[in-house]
Amino acid sequence: MKLMTGNSNLPLARDIAAYLELPLTEALVRRFADEEIFVEIRENVRGEDVFVVQSTSFPANDNLMELLICIDALKRASAKRITAVVPYFGYARQDRKAGPRTPISAKLVANLITTAGADRVLSVDLHAGQIQGFFDIPTDNLFAAPVMSADIQARFGDKNLMVVSPDVGGVVRARALSKRLDNAPLAIVDKRRERAGESEVMNIIGDVEGRFCILIDDIVDSAGTLCNAAAALKEAGAEDVVAYVTHGVLSGGAVARVEGSVLRELVITDSIGNQEIISEAKRIRHLTIAPLLAEAIRRIADESSVSSLFD
Repeated sequence: MKLMTGNSNLPLARDIAAYLELPLTEALVRRFADEEIFVEIRENVRGEDVFVVQSTSFPANDNLMELLICIDALKRASAKRITAVVPYFGYARQDRKAGPRTPISAKLVANLITTAGADRVLSVDLHAGQIQGFFDIPTDNLFAAPVMSADIQARFGDKNLMVVSPDVGGVVRARALSKRLDNAPLAIVDKRRERAGESEVMNIIGDVEGRFCILIDDIVDSAGTLCNAAAALKEAGAEDVVAYVTHGVLSGGAVARVEGSVLRELVITDSIGNQEIISEAKRIRHLTIAPLLAEAIRRIADESSVSSLFD
């Protein structure tokens, strides 16, 4: 087994390598003067089971091309099996036709990864579960819920917990987390979005008065939805609000918005390499998923069950 990485999230790749007690494959991933990407693998990978760790986060197109070129380089170097480990799968929100004459970009990206030569895909909390069906190769979708629930119980186990979904679409995810928190009660924030990037909180389904609310979501981008939801929960009498989100995209003024909100804390995983962005933030904390990914990688390499990770 060999572990290789692009430049999108080096700290996560190093943590995975440390957990597996494996060195990262020596490779050169650099740019030419005109910004074209060049990859050179500097050790023998012939007949090897290779895992390429690369999130397709901002800059999404650069990181995606890096992943595709790494896969092609490995394929041409006669690697036996190539697994694309994509902790954050970019373009996942474009998973259906939102209107006439619009693309399904998530399917296109799946086709690109498959055509480049990947034999398997490993991702974390895909925006929509059916994206697994966009790939014609085996796809494992890991869940960050066990990591989150362990952290919640360690820090807030003595509180009167309530799991809250910030929108109707995230209820299944919220229910899965509440089951892990001794069947904590569930609430839903019903929001109406006027235009992309803006959200307006309308009303809360469920009684949150006196409850310690855990907001759960898969992606935090502009953070408008989370901050508005937190404000609505506090107005409805919630004791405090903490948000747990798998992928911290945090674009634009998201960090400043969180810092100025009523959220006690925003906890994001390190699926996206944004350590520098949040290093100054007081209310944003990283929760590592390196052991989860490393254990899944080990099980795939050993041909054993990945789903038993979540039993």
